[in-house]
Amino acid sequence: MTTAPTPKRRSKKAEQRAEMTEQILDVSEELFSRHGLHGVTLKDVAKRVGVHHTLLNYYFTDKKALFDAVFARRAVVTSQTRMRALDDYEAACGGAPTIEGALHAFLDTDLDLYIEGGEGWKNYAALGAQVANTPEWGAELMDEYFDPVVLRLIGLLERALPDCPREDILWGYHFVTGSLMLTLARTGRIDKLSDGLCRSDDFLAVKQRMATFMAAGFRAVCAAKVA
Repeated sequence: MTTAPTPKRRSKKAEQRAEMTEQILDVSEELFSRHGLHGVTLKDVAKRVGVHHTLLNYYFTDKKALFDAVFARRAVVTSQTRMRALDDYEAACGGAPTIEGALHAFLDTDLDLYIEGGEGWKNYAALGAQVANTPEWGAELMDEYFDPVVLRLIGLLERALPDCPREDILWGYHFVTGSLMLTLARTGRIDKLSDGLCRSDDFLAVKQRMATFMAAGFRAVCAAKVA
């Protein structure tokens, strides 16, 4: 009888490297989320981590490589999580998707990550909002990580609204993602305008309202075209 080989444990050096990499990514994520790509230097990151800045080159070739790694770490998670949610929704809806159902699968799944994931995920949310609104280099990152899940949502919305022109569904998505990015940026504007009644970091309140609000917008625009 043969026994399966015992999995090799990572060496202590490999574990230390992995821990240091995560620490660098966490610190960089917070700094980039507050100051953007061009407002942070490798020296800033190294100082916060507590190492000499030359050590960072052992882990990342330059600042853009570090930024891309920070973005990719959670972008993969949110994209895959939403894709699974949309797949599960399609399987459960019996071939008859609704606007609300598709939007809830797309929006709520993402918002749950920011509600439940702690400050690290909130930092990533603000970073994602920056990337989405930086056409010079951010659009390429958004295309790479999020186009498949966005097109999956649009496909479900087209089935939910078979008489609506594709152009209007695409504009509808544009408005949805704009609202989502403003939410993730946590600008504090709604806090001031509402005298504290609403808070820009209250993702649960957004989750309770956004899909319903956006679904009404899709219906209104599409009904106007049909009429």
